[in-house]
Amino acid sequence: MTITSVTVRRHVPDLDAAIVFYERLSGEPAARFAFAGLELASTGPFLVFTGPDEVAARFAGVAATLGVEDLDATVADLIAHGATSIAPPTATPNGRRAVLRHPDGGVFEYVGI
Repeated sequence: MTITSVTVRRHVPDLDAAIVFYERLSGEPAARFAFAGLELASTGPFLVFTGPDEVAARFAGVAATLGVEDLDATVADLIAHGATSIAPPTATPNGRRAVLRHPDGGVFEYVGI
């Protein structure tokens, strides 16, 4: 298992203002998209999002998004070592994803690249 990228998640009250700031910080244009009732933008290592509080709170409960080369192998390895599956591998606008709770309680999204 190799982590190939880390994306920091940030719940923001004003997506348009956040995009301007994070585009400047990362030096990359944002890609906007909708997912699970949220409006999101990805720029550099940042994923900023806004939406209804109850949906945003669930999404913000995930510490980070970790890119991996082989999602299925990563999920199997993590579960074999004490992680629990919150959401099994499924297709999303960004590729296949899974959400796991690590043995220490941390919750992370894993995305296959």
